[in-house]
Amino acid sequence: MRILKATLAVAVTMTVIDLVWLGIIATDIYNDLLGPLRAKDTVVLAAALFYVQYVAIIVGFAALPSATVKQAAVRGAGMGWLAYATFEFTNWAVIENWPATLVPIDIAWGVVLTASVAAAGRMAAGPPTEDASRPRSSWPKRLS
Repeated sequence: MRILKATLAVAVTMTVIDLVWLGIIATDIYNDLLGPLRAKDTVVLAAALFYVQYVAIIVGFAALPSATVKQAAVRGAGMGWLAYATFEFTNWAVIENWPATLVPIDIAWGVVLTASVAAAGRMAAGPPTEDASRPRSSWPKRLS
């Protein structure tokens, strides 16, 4: 049940917040900076594939295993940095005329977005049970 609660919270929160960012707040930024590089129509399949995998990763590695909401947010922030920095630095490196000014904007957005939705997922799921927080094996065993 925790998995379902966390997944729904992360998916809904991420969709709403990201659509507000992309569709309202930052539309002019992306239009101005990307110009002709920006697609006229969103490739829905690509967006859906990203959201499905990203939600799963946030739930599995930030929301569910975190003992506190703060810990989930910190883990989410790290994941957001890694995901969005990978995207931005790769684009900047290989796409001609990729706007350098977009790099810190997108990375900061990824950190804020992912920290927020990870925290929302942890709040919805509640704390991990004691059994779930223990390691499942002692591998690798100590050699002493």
